[in-house]
Amino acid sequence: SSSAASDVYKRQTPSHTEGHPHQEPRLLASTSDTIAAIATAVAPGQGGVAIVRLSGPRAEAIGRQLFQAPGQQVWESHRVLYGHVMDPATGERVDEALLLLMRAPRSFTREDVVELHCHGGLVVVRRVLELVFAAGARPAEAGEFSLRAVLNGRLDLTRAEAIGQLVAARSRRAAQLAMAGLDGGLQERIQGLRAGLLDQLSELEARIDFEDDLPPLDPAAVVDALRHTRAALQQLVAEAQQGELLREGLRVAIVGRPNVGKSSLLNLLSQRERAIVTDLPGTTRDLLESELVLDGVPLTLLDTAGIRPTSDPVEQLGIARSQAALAAADVVLLLFDLGEGWTGADQALRDQVPTEVPLVVVGNKRDRLPPGAPMEPAEVSLCALSGEGREELAAALLERCGAAGLQGLEVALNGRQRELAAAAATALGRSLEAAAGGLPWDFWTIDLRDAIGRLGEITGDDVSEAVLERVFARFCIGK
Repeated sequence: SSSAASDVYKRQTPSHTEGHPHQEPRLLASTSDTIAAIATAVAPGQGGVAIVRLSGPRAEAIGRQLFQAPGQQVWESHRVLYGHVMDPATGERVDEALLLLMRAPRSFTREDVVELHCHGGLVVVRRVLELVFAAGARPAEAGEFSLRAVLNGRLDLTRAEAIGQLVAARSRRAAQLAMAGLDGGLQERIQGLRAGLLDQLSELEARIDFEDDLPPLDPAAVVDALRHTRAALQQLVAEAQQGELLREGLRVAIVGRPNVGKSSLLNLLSQRERAIVTDLPGTTRDLLESELVLDGVPLTLLDTAGIRPTSDPVEQLGIARSQAALAAADVVLLLFDLGEGWTGADQALRDQVPTEVPLVVVGNKRDRLPPGAPMEPAEVSLCALSGEGREELAAALLERCGAAGLQGLEVALNGRQRELAAAAATALGRSLEAAAGGLPWDFWTIDLRDAIGRLGEITGDDVSEAVLERVFARFCIGK
């Protein structure tokens, strides 16, 4: 993957790199630049340590210019130095800090890397970064450290993407999936499928050119191999949809008539007092959001205003937002009062839920019903105040949105990779159609090459500038 990615740089010409360094496409920028960025999240009063990271040929020189290490401390690779960040222009001590030097190739980017471990916050770390820029580094672009790691052969493309997913993980299971990609599980799986297709392609092309000199090729065996690979890709695409749930989560809209217990249900699922609960209809006037993780799946719960006819302009605004939330939700929990039974107003709400949005009808206040009383059309019944029925609701919610059984998921493609895997499976389908039609070998190879190219885009073996731009533009600046 590194050789294919490096070809992007080899194709650049002087006209690409002269004159306007801040207007160049990132991938055509010179690798001789030294880049810098804050590599940790910073916020006022939050975090004891912030890291400013530099990578490139002048990283160590800039570190020596700005960092004063007292005593006889030795500047060695992978050794931490204690000292102060200084302003060379004024001699002012800007911060008490640690410096970590990692000389090439033993670094994340396989370039010289310097990290300044400063005090956290905003003011000091920004001042340090300004000094680094003044000393000759330029601001790193989104994902540029990881991009250099790929271009320099330190990482393959799937591992680089896994880093971004690990940083963005919203649940433990999402982090575990990202680590599986970082450990190379996904790369090995895709490369294995691609290698099998390359074997089939080489056999077919050999028969096209030298069929009289080679033993006959068994068409049935080739077809079986292509079918096996297509089935494996289709399985990866299906698993990718589950992985998307773990990475992106779900937006769950809780809807219902006023005073049926929506806010109580929000508090129950969130396990904290997120919403005000009263017996007065119309208490919730706006959308309330609460984030939680349910069996490894991140959820954003939306407690909507009760939908009913009203002349109150503020409540009307809340109802309008509730209706918009219905259309944008990944799944809807429709709550009704078991004590009052299913009403025409409940049915009207159900009719407003788009048919393509998964729906779970939930009966609340089951503690007020006598034993054996009918609960239709509730799929799940509970008492939102006491918590009785919470586990049943959680199971029904995950099952309805296709998130059940995610614990066994080992690797999962991201959105870009899923599109490519699906395209590769489709291309193999066309090859199989050529085989079924009894067409000559060269017709089989046309779409087989397409499938191999798609898989190469996943692994980085057949990478383009546009692919790299698309991947790394989503990264945070410091990674």
